[in-house]
Amino acid sequence: LSPKQTSNIVMSIKFTVRWIPLIATAVAMLIGILMGEWQTRRAMEKELIEAKLVERASASQINLKNDNQNKELIQYRRVVTKGQFVQEWPLYLDNRPYRSVAGFYVLMPFRIEESSKYVMVVRGWSKRNIADRKKVPDYVTPTGLVEIEGVIMQHPGHLLELGKKSEIKPSAIMQNLDINAFTIASKLNLYPFVIEQTNEIKDGLVRDWPRPSFGIEKHRGYAFQWYALAATAFIFFVVTGCSRERK
Repeated sequence: LSPKQTSNIVMSIKFTVRWIPLIATAVAMLIGILMGEWQTRRAMEKELIEAKLVERASASQINLKNDNQNKELIQYRRVVTKGQFVQEWPLYLDNRPYRSVAGFYVLMPFRIEESSKYVMVVRGWSKRNIADRKKVPDYVTPTGLVEIEGVIMQHPGHLLELGKKSEIKPSAIMQNLDINAFTIASKLNLYPFVIEQTNEIKDGLVRDWPRPSFGIEKHRGYAFQWYALAATAFIFFVVTGCSRERK
């Protein structure tokens, strides 16, 4: 080319839409946005839980002898009650690790003093027997009148459960607790919540409970990663769809 011809060359950018990359990008962006929004909602839910925990931690303790309490309003409230453990009905929730050690949550119904009402107490954590997975942990259950302090929870935590649910029976090892199903099986008149025990009664169980609002920053971090995935997919689609042409 002569110098005159070279000066007349113009570089132009052309954008070409290809259907397969377009569909792949749309799918990637949709997944990223939806998962990012879900993680954002989880963070907001745990922020609300944390606000309730802070608010209700300063409130006075509830005594369960008073049956007129609003069950929705007392979640996360500190509670105290006296009564007796129903030793014939222990339950064990499986797959509850503590500091990376496999173990159980030990649950037991508790009959409230001078009342026909019962409440399920999540007593504490115990290490699993690795050699025999069906062997339940050793611990001490006090007899007679006992005072229990703790926090009212809707449930002791739900895990993903595949396959057939375990039969509800004394000393059953289960994945999750269904209060209504347990009430029917045991024929005990239970409150529709559990008490996460916090006071020490020298029974050999660990009561270092995870905070229900734990993981707010983790959810925010995951949300950022999912949104970044959606943005990256869009940028990659735009950049790869552009081509330069000489005129």
